[in-house]
Amino acid sequence: MQEILDITMFLVAIAFLMAGFPVAFTLAGTALVFGLIGFAIGVFDLSFLGLFPQRLFGTMTNEVLIAVPLFVFMGVMLEKSKVAEELLDNMGKLFGTLRDGLGISVAVVGALLAASTGIVGATVVTMGLLSLPTMLRRGYDPALATGTIAAAGTLGQIIPPSIVLVLLGDVISSAFQNSQLAQGIFSPETVSVGDLFAGALLPGLGLVGMYVLYQIGVAWLRPESSPAIPREELETDARTILVATLNSLVPPIALIVAVLGSILTGVATPTEAAAVGAIGATLLAGQRLKKGGGLPIYVGALSIAGLFIFNEIFDLRLNRERPLIDDIGVTLAFVLSAGVVWGLAVSLWRTFGAEVLRPVMRSTTQITSMVFVILAGAALFSLVFRGLGGDETVQNLLTDMPGGAAGAMIIVMIVMFILGFFLDFIEITFVVVPIVAPVLLTMGLDPVWLGVMMAMNLQTSFLTPPFGFALFYLRGVAPPSVRTMHIYKGIIPFVIIQVIALSLLATFPRIATWLPEVVYGDGTSISRPVESDTDDTLGDLDQRRDAPTDEEREDAEFNKLFDDDESSESDRQDAIDKLFDDEEPSESDRQDAIDKLFEDERQSDDEAQKEIDDLFEDDD
Repeated sequence: MQEILDITMFLVAIAFLMAGFPVAFTLAGTALVFGLIGFAIGVFDLSFLGLFPQRLFGTMTNEVLIAVPLFVFMGVMLEKSKVAEELLDNMGKLFGTLRDGLGISVAVVGALLAASTGIVGATVVTMGLLSLPTMLRRGYDPALATGTIAAAGTLGQIIPPSIVLVLLGDVISSAFQNSQLAQGIFSPETVSVGDLFAGALLPGLGLVGMYVLYQIGVAWLRPESSPAIPREELETDARTILVATLNSLVPPIALIVAVLGSILTGVATPTEAAAVGAIGATLLAGQRLKKGGGLPIYVGALSIAGLFIFNEIFDLRLNRERPLIDDIGVTLAFVLSAGVVWGLAVSLWRTFGAEVLRPVMRSTTQITSMVFVILAGAALFSLVFRGLGGDETVQNLLTDMPGGAAGAMIIVMIVMFILGFFLDFIEITFVVVPIVAPVLLTMGLDPVWLGVMMAMNLQTSFLTPPFGFALFYLRGVAPPSVRTMHIYKGIIPFVIIQVIALSLLATFPRIATWLPEVVYGDGTSISRPVESDTDDTLGDLDQRRDAPTDEEREDAEFNKLFDDDESSESDRQDAIDKLFDDEEPSESDRQDAIDKLFEDERQSDDEAQKEIDDLFEDDD
């Protein structure tokens, strides 16, 4: 009865979400109803609901999730500062004389906006308003034009920094730790949002390349579908266009380098980098408005760069005794901070006076509130689902799949792809991923690779009818001559391209895992899917496990001594002496030894205390 109830609860929640009910209230309401039903028939303990306040407190104190409003603010501010308009205009002129030049410029600008804004709706609407009329006027096939714009607009879901990757990173991190604890690893490794950012970078750029290659192929096979703009129709010469393009490219690229570069180089966490991005976007908006001199803006931008450099050269911590050179560094850092404050204050004043800041703050508040209310509903849903034994049901279902880890992964990807036709990425992230991710990670899948695979799969939810949000956004701004079937027909090739990209990522996991290993190193004890000389693929994942490390072998031998009743006291003492003969015994090792002493029923408290005193007599 319990298994039937948890599966029914999941299906009812999916049905209500497909019917269009609010996500947060659907998840919370379904959880409460089925929790009470389970309590009434004796299969659910209401004490599970007592953990709900702790879950909420953990969500609100989660430093990673602070990046959500900061990245949203950054994206909305860049949208309002007209960066996309300048980029599209200049890139269209630069590539317009090539066959399908406008389509290529849309793909490139979509990638740049993805790396700087990460907001699908804003990108699709902006490019739909600016590029679609021009492409149609130049004789482009409506299906090709609309498909290109919709697909390019969704790149913000896979190219970092991305809200999807931030949310997935938090869920995957929790699932990864739970999977390790389930395997008896009580010092679990972690996977961070920065790992997912690094892992998604190459697949995202590769997807952009596949889009461009498809457009070039269509232009070559069907030249009439994407004609070039005659050079004589351009109002300015090539040199002027190139200079204007560079002027519009430099600021957003500098912002992208500052945000992603600080994360990948380890200078800043994703949350700190999001704060840098928010300040940088504000400075850029203030410079674009050009009301007054630009000196404060340039001073603020250069001061941020100076602070990054100073942080690498000097130790800027205040709560310690510092040498003179670090005192000089701290003083200069305060001066640079004042420069940032000056530039930021001027930019905020300009954006406020231009009626830009207020709508930016309103949009940021609305989107952030939506995300966190859904988080609250999802936390209650997952508690009740686990209380009904749903996690065990899913684990048994996936582990019994033919093909092991490969078969389970394929089934999960297919289910997520189908759900993407009807549900939003946030709903899938908070409902499906927390249920299946711990099981898949326990089966030995790499957390970074799994997160990137899921992110790329979720990207298709914006393109797949009938509820693809990118299609709705584009339909809302498309001229009457563009029919809905044009949009649906246009996105089909791009969805196929994404499925091909997913297949390549599954076949060659190093596409996602190589860069994080280079940047951060590979310290996890869970085996990660790697390519061998014999081109191992997804089907071999369930057969690969890392051999135990020397430290794990020593721990096992040490524990065996204390678990075995036949072990002599001298053997146990030798194990303890060996442990503390190390030059730098850790506190956890000492505590383990103490715990083992007290767990031995054959020792009295006095004997145990005496041995503890002996252990710590030597300070070295």
